[in-house]
Amino acid sequence: MSRPIRLGVLTPSSNTALEPLTSALVSTVPDCSAHFARFRVTEIGLSAQALGQFDDSKILAAAELLADARVDAIGWSGTSAGWLGFDTDERLCRRITERTGIPATTAVRALNELLALRGITRLALVTPYTADVQQRIVDNYRAIGVEVVAERHLGIRVNHDFALVEPERLRGLMREVAAEQPGAISTYCTNLRAAPLAEAIEAECDVPLLDTVSTTVWGLLRAAGADPAAVRGWGRLFGWR
Repeated sequence: MSRPIRLGVLTPSSNTALEPLTSALVSTVPDCSAHFARFRVTEIGLSAQALGQFDDSKILAAAELLADARVDAIGWSGTSAGWLGFDTDERLCRRITERTGIPATTAVRALNELLALRGITRLALVTPYTADVQQRIVDNYRAIGVEVVAERHLGIRVNHDFALVEPERLRGLMREVAAEQPGAISTYCTNLRAAPLAEAIEAECDVPLLDTVSTTVWGLLRAAGADPAAVRGWGRLFGWR
């Protein structure tokens, strides 16, 4: 693209890791910038209150604000479809485009596209979530033919606290799941400080890291008509086509 690329990112309100990481990622792409709109998400769980945070009407209102910035693509940088069902993201993307005329993607939709692109059917998960949320994610992947062969979860419910998990702890969990020789590891939460670990963990374990902040950027660049390979230093996934 000859003109600047503007990427619109829908952000959980209590996230603190997602925005600086996304901006750092896109800064490696010439004339590319990220622009954010928040809506309220404060806890991750399976209660009616926690699930209700992801009502489409709230997300669509935030997407309309991003449309005012004339962004080239809009991405939901959140992993709620992992426990709500992948069809929720497909529906959300359609509704965003119908409402704004702008192509849309999500962290999970892009992750699943990457898995399909590379024929990966053995996945490892590292998340901060509670056991019941993690089990929903595992079950949803099994339903599409992707087996979670190793997983670690931290049992945290408060969304803000996910960003407090030290990267070194995440690195240790990734080493543990890598021992099961998955086709990829996903750090499955957009409020973890995991994306910058990709190059080191891939070199050490020889397993690609599909962090969900990174998959959002990969999907956004494709939706905007740009080449994700312009992102350098953030892992193998950006060279996948």
